[in-house]
Amino acid sequence: MKLSHDYFDVYYQPGANPVFCYRSGLAVYEETFTAGMLVSSGYNAAGYPLNVLSGFPSRINHAAFTEPSAFNIEIDGQSIDYDLRFVDFATEKSEDHIEAVLTLESNIKPVRLKIHTVLDGTQMFTRFIEIENLSENNLAVSRVSLLSGGLEEMDKAQMTNERDISKLYSIGYFNNDVWGREGEFVWRDLPTERTSVDTRFGRDRYRHPIFFVRNNVKGHIYFAQIAWSGGCRFNVDYKANTERDHSAISFSAEITAYSPMIVLRANENFVFPEVYMGVVAGGLDDAVSEMHAHIRKSVLCLPEADASACLVGAGMGAEHDMTVETSKSFIRQFAEMGGEIFIIDAGWQCPLQDRIDWQGFNGVNIPNGERYPNGISELADYCHEKGLKFALWVEIERLGRRSKAFEEHPDWISRDIYGTKCDGYIDFTNKEAAEWAENELARIITEYKLDLLRVDYNVAASHYFAMRDMGTGIKECISLRHFNAVYNMYRKLKKRFPNVIFENCAGGGGRTDLGMMKAFNHTWVSDWQNAPRSITITNGMTMALPPERVDRLFAGMGCHKFGSFDLQMRNIMLGHMSLNVVAPASAELNPCQMDFVKHSVDVYKSFIRGFLPNCLIYHHTPEAEKCMDEGECVLEISSCDHTKGAITVFSLCMAKKEDSVIIPKGIDLAKNYKVTLDNSGSTFTVSGYELSRCGIRVNIPSSMSSELVLYEAE
Repeated sequence: MKLSHDYFDVYYQPGANPVFCYRSGLAVYEETFTAGMLVSSGYNAAGYPLNVLSGFPSRINHAAFTEPSAFNIEIDGQSIDYDLRFVDFATEKSEDHIEAVLTLESNIKPVRLKIHTVLDGTQMFTRFIEIENLSENNLAVSRVSLLSGGLEEMDKAQMTNERDISKLYSIGYFNNDVWGREGEFVWRDLPTERTSVDTRFGRDRYRHPIFFVRNNVKGHIYFAQIAWSGGCRFNVDYKANTERDHSAISFSAEITAYSPMIVLRANENFVFPEVYMGVVAGGLDDAVSEMHAHIRKSVLCLPEADASACLVGAGMGAEHDMTVETSKSFIRQFAEMGGEIFIIDAGWQCPLQDRIDWQGFNGVNIPNGERYPNGISELADYCHEKGLKFALWVEIERLGRRSKAFEEHPDWISRDIYGTKCDGYIDFTNKEAAEWAENELARIITEYKLDLLRVDYNVAASHYFAMRDMGTGIKECISLRHFNAVYNMYRKLKKRFPNVIFENCAGGGGRTDLGMMKAFNHTWVSDWQNAPRSITITNGMTMALPPERVDRLFAGMGCHKFGSFDLQMRNIMLGHMSLNVVAPASAELNPCQMDFVKHSVDVYKSFIRGFLPNCLIYHHTPEAEKCMDEGECVLEISSCDHTKGAITVFSLCMAKKEDSVIIPKGIDLAKNYKVTLDNSGSTFTVSGYELSRCGIRVNIPSSMSSELVLYEAE
């Protein structure tokens, strides 16, 4: 069913137990304020309010859940989920969204809560909580669940004879949290226990905070993301047993850190991170489609962060000598390839003999005079002469030991829970340090004539959770205040420099969350470029983020060693394209390579890029483990009107077959399509109906190779 994404409404039902019904597209979520608690009353994926039959409402029984509350907050060791009083409920509607604000006050602690819900017509909504300390005392917050409570109850006996209760639900998430293993999506049977999916706090930082829960009986999927760069966790509690047919499933999306997470000062008002929650009746790609629609419309929607900045990036870093002569040679090579932005990566502050000690020179932020005797503007001007934009890499949130700031400001450096300095990691709750970082970035952008700023972030996850007394007499975890200050800096800079493209990177994919991404045009999702894992990374991370936001690299960082030339190129063609060189500066360019690169870049620019920023995406082979086991990965994008599409087919290691039949998912059965197989250049015309029945036969005769299929309505 095709959705228009233009219906949203809040259906408020006042009374002794007021009900708040949030409707967006065909997604419905309800909450009830009862007995001093705001509880989840359940979801519907077909558009029905849960009291559509007024005498027989289908709301879930909140008594079936240990923690039915729609949020969880603990202050000074006490839960304030209950004994609340209703203050106000108000909505404000605009052309493209509606925002509801429920105001509650606690009878346990002197705080006011404002529960914000934003609907935009997609089947996903935004939720965030604002908390105000109404007293003159400090209040220590030790637990925060941003959204929680019951998802649904089910009587399976009415629907299925399946006796294995672990088969009734599946949980989907990224199965790995370490560098180089980003985006490894997996479906798992949901055990009848409490299942947690953590990132950063207690785990490494390379797991994007996303999860899916699929009801295999009823055929609908719940999905959520947390917009947070610090510690966070999804919990799913599935209560069922083989002797009883009734089951109940609940969840929570929570912030994790050492306690207290934050100490609210007298009369302080604090806004906690956003969570995005949705439900669809359909498959994984339906859920991803609604998620991407919401992200594009309501999350990554600053005019200054326009997704149309899909220019082809090309760069060099400390893996080369980075001299002016070499840089100019590479600029010419990239211009011939079709590159549009030249990016000087890590190492531009370093002397020639120390070019790989870029971490030690973090915070210097001045082009090395030995490396660039005429200043780095010489290269910026040369780029512009060749028709390329100019960019620099910066890691502003960490100071190297060779920087003046590191020597002069030891108080800027964060300390872990043991009191040990965190390897130059700047504490952004120190206002002087935060102001220095913002001013430095503004100076770098202006003085060096940047068209694009690449921001890196190479730290350990343990650095996020320093504890310090911030003037209250109580040590608190700095994570919440720190990342809020970081976000604030980048958003202010993006508004100040609206025409500069902001590119995010964090040791690859260490900070791809939507909280960070709000000020950025696109992001690196991994530094691991070697096939076959580079393929599964692209496959998975284009679930979490719209593909135009997902940077993928051709020919750099070692990927030239693995897979065919065409496989390396096509891994980047359905995302944000980034190029590296195919020959050293002193070597002659191989025309066989260059012809294919230029052809592929032209296909990207002339065919794919036109619909990429609003495309639909289809993951034919979503699970990374199965891709590796079966030796095949297939990814597809199409325009929203189904007039154009592209499919990449990858044969991975130990491929089990040469021929595959691919059924395009982005077609209109009523249209006729011109189909092009890029390997041979062969074209043929076929109806959408025939494509849906017979598919496209693709022959890839070896492992670690590929095919690109293009289709366009005639």
